[in-house]
Amino acid sequence: MAAGFHLGDIAVDVVFKDIKHIHLSVYPPDGKVRIAAPSRMDLDTLRIFAVSKLAWIKQQQRKLREQARETPREFLDRESHFLWGTRYLLKVIEEESAPTVALTPGTLVLRVRPGTSEEKRQAIIAGWYRRQLKEAATGLIARWEAILGVQAGRVFVQRMKTRWGSCNPDSRAIRLNTELAKKPVQCLEYIVAHELTHLLERHHNERFKTLLDNNMPQWAQYRDLLNSLPLAHEEWGY
Repeated sequence: MAAGFHLGDIAVDVVFKDIKHIHLSVYPPDGKVRIAAPSRMDLDTLRIFAVSKLAWIKQQQRKLREQARETPREFLDRESHFLWGTRYLLKVIEEESAPTVALTPGTLVLRVRPGTSEEKRQAIIAGWYRRQLKEAATGLIARWEAILGVQAGRVFVQRMKTRWGSCNPDSRAIRLNTELAKKPVQCLEYIVAHELTHLLERHHNERFKTLLDNNMPQWAQYRDLLNSLPLAHEEWGY
């Protein structure tokens, strides 16, 4: 069931679910606010909760307004694309053969059949990004499992519209956003360490921060780097 209320000029959407805890989120690109709440709660209780978080909500909205956006991609020659924080210029070669994506110094080479649509080119490159991220994440996950003394369950690499990664402590499933393949590899390592730490502490509390401090002292630098980089141009809805 969906509902909502306003805090001044801030609209707060509320979704009631069969969950135990309140989850407050501020979504890019324009700072939409949503609360996922246990079904038993009433709107007055949630309004009081939101008021207590108002300063944080405004801070997150300000960060989103200030964060740069990527320009739309058309998958044409000399368009900029990124892998692990390095910029490459796209070169499209049309030929009668199976599509491929390859890197050469400074260039991302996309080979497609003549007449391949923009949507199909996008899908080919998206699949390539997934493979790059999965390969890099496999080694990092193994490394951080050993550091933290945990064992992840299934690892999913997928397009995620609202977060860089997630962890389900019950199933031990880890999900990673394919957009991380475009960012410096330190950003991916931070997200891997962050999500695996949730297998030791599910909440973002002081114990969680202490675990990160002890095992990745520079985690806040990597987080800030990731948050300073451009977001994908599309709207991240929910």
